[in-house]
Formats: sequence, structure tokens, C-alpha cells
Amino acid sequence: MPSVIDSKGAVVREFTVPETFAGGAAGPGQKNAMFRAVFRELSNRRAGTASTLRRDEVRGGGRKPWKQKGTGRARQGSTRSPQWRHGGVVFGPKPRDYIVSLNKKERKAAMRSALSDRFASDSVTLLATESFDLAKTRDFAALLFGSVKAAKLGTRTLVVYAQSEAAGLGETLHRIGGNLQKVAITHTGALDIKDVLGYPRLLLTTAALAELDANFAKPTKSKENAHV
Repeated sequence: MPSVIDSKGAVVREFTVPETFAGGAAGPGQKNAMFRAVFRELSNRRAGTASTLRRDEVRGGGRKPWKQKGTGRARQGSTRSPQWRHGGVVFGPKPRDYIVSLNKKERKAAMRSALSDRFASDSVTLLATESFDLAKTRDFAALLFGSVKAAKLGTRTLVVYAQSEAAGLGETLHRIGGNLQKVAITHTGALDIKDVLGYPRLLLTTAALAELDANFAKPTKSKENAHV
């Protein structure tokens, strides 16, 4: 069962995984949805600005390099043909759009499955921030890894705080954890599925878990709207 720790690393209590993320390890259908969500995030980051020149776009090459017959060499019509150095490129890349669309319902389901999988693998720890008083990087490293030396070889950790904590706690976490190579820090509004699956260990503040639970909870159908 996941634990709640304080700023000193001591276990304060155990907590029950919210029903939203209590689905267990991801099944084949959920893995497929997570794959599409990750593919969308990576694809949408591509600029799509790679460009090459076709033979009709390369400057020069208007004169035939040698006469058609009588030289013993292969016939050539232009020095800008693809087989020539400085010639055009065959089927080269041109600027294009790599945007992949995925509906909001499926994106939320994929994130819900990813977080459920992390909870099922016991990779999530909660941080009680009511009395968070760390102000130095070495203290934060000791909290996450036991010591500053262990932080250099420790497990890659993603620290997530709530958007409502951005003004105070968020600024503190970025200041004391920004120099730790194995640590990434973000808030619930910027959290993406690629980060959830890419970091073996997640450290969520209690407020962040509450926000994630509210954002990704499955919609409930009221009896009045239910079809008979």
C-alpha cells in the first residue's frame, strides 16, 4: 500500500489508492490507448521543417554535360540529376505537418490507465506538504535518495505538485530540486503521459493527487439520463 511521507522522509501514514486509479495493471486495450497518447505527444513536438531540393529546384544544370553519342559514357541530360554530386534529392523530405489528433476522452482514459499502472506497480509515494520546510538541495536529495551521493545514481524520480501550490511550494521545489540530475519537477497541469511512463518513480504531493483524482475521474451517469 502506498505511503505518505513528510519532509524528513518518515512515513506518516498509509493511504488507499483512489477509485479512479485503482484499476490495476494496464491490459492490452489500455496499453494500446497509452501508446496512441504517447505517440501523439511525441509526434506533435516535431517541427516538420526538414526540406530538400528536387532536381527542378536545384540551381544550374541547364546545359547538357556532353553530347548524346560518341563519347563512350552514359548519356546525361543535366548535372543536377539525382545521381550527380550537388544534384537534386529523390523523394527527400518536404515541410509537413506531424500533428496527430486524439479525442479528449481517450487522452484522459490513457492518462488514467498510466497512473493506475504506476500505482499497481507500487511506484508512487505521496508527500505531505503541510509542514514542508526544506530549503536546501542536499536536504531534498536526502529526502528522495537518502544522501547527496546516492542522488547521482538513484532512481529517476518525477515530482508532481498541484497547480494550486505553484506560487509557494512549486517555486521552492524547483529551486531546491532543479540541480538534481535524476529529478524532474512539474505540476498537474503540465503533466503528460510520456513523463508518467518514463519515470520509474513518482512523488506526488497530497494536493496533486486530489487534483489528478478530480481531473481524471470517470464521469458518472445519473439515473435520470440513463437509457432504459
